[in-house]
Amino acid sequence: QVQLVESGGGLVQAGGSLRLSCAASGNIFSIDAMDWYRQAPGKQRELVATITKGGRSNYADSVKGRFTISRDNANNTVYLQMNSLKPEDTGVYYCDAVVFSPAWGRHWGQGTQVTVSS
Repeated sequence: QVQLVESGGGLVQAGGSLRLSCAASGNIFSIDAMDWYRQAPGKQRELVATITKGGRSNYADSVKGRFTISRDNANNTVYLQMNSLKPEDTGVYYCDAVVFSPAWGRHWGQGTQVTVSS
C-alpha cells in the first residue's frame, strides 16, 4: 500500500512564503510524475505544478515565477516552494504521484491547508 503525506501548510500574510512537502511511503518500486494540485473553496481542483522523474517541471500560469516544484527521488519526496503568496493562492493543496507498486497507479495525499491573508 502506498501513502502520500503532505506537510508545511499554514497561515501566512500576502507576500510571504511557505514550503510544502509530500513524502511517499509503502511498497514503492518506482515513482513517475509527481504533482501539486490545489482546491479553493467553491472551486474545482486545479493543477499547480508537475515534475517528472528526470526533473522537468511545468507550472500553472498563475504561479509561474513564484512557485518552484522539486523532488528528492532517493526519499520519494516532492516539494513546493511558494513565494510572493497572494490571497488567491488560498486553498487545500494536494500532492499526487504515479507510483509503480508493483502495478502502476495514481495516489493522492490527504491535503494541507494554505491560507494567505491580505
